[in-house]
Amino acid sequence: MSEPANRETAILGGGCFWCIDAAYRDLEGVTEVVSGYAGGHAENPTYEQVCGKKTGHAEVVKVVFDPAVLSYADLLRIFFTLHDPTTKDRQGADIGPQYRSIILTTSEAQAETAKAVMAEIEAAGIWGASLVTEVEPAGAFWPAEPEHQDYFKRNPWSGYCRAVIAPKVAKFRQHFANRLKARAA
Repeated sequence: MSEPANRETAILGGGCFWCIDAAYRDLEGVTEVVSGYAGGHAENPTYEQVCGKKTGHAEVVKVVFDPAVLSYADLLRIFFTLHDPTTKDRQGADIGPQYRSIILTTSEAQAETAKAVMAEIEAAGIWGASLVTEVEPAGAFWPAEPEHQDYFKRNPWSGYCRAVIAPKVAKFRQHFANRLKARAA
């Protein structure tokens, strides 16, 4: 996964990829967000196959960012505010291994940073429970179907967007207002 010298890639899963995708698109320093599947064994899985819980994949987002603007550690700190990293294979009403909390690292430096940020979050007692987030080396990343890309922006009035994503994005935008791209503020 080679990026230009001023870009780095993070692959993160924290429940439904629509929620994580919507938040990261607004962050200053983020140049690309792609919803997809990773962490499993099947090649080129479909949404239906991943939801069938037999591919081993998690719903993830691939985030390409400029580390001079947004550090990987800060990207992870934000990640831990976007989902509940203390529930195994679950985010709210979404249940199954495809919704697990997972950080797929593209380098040893990312793995070390992920473990350090997790230790920081645990020590601060932010969640009041132990983190269950998995940290694994990134393997293949499979982009999700086009209808899953930038889902929140394209479907703001759908029930799931209004009930689940919109409150998360509003909280995220309020908490990280100083980190948002000008258009998103």
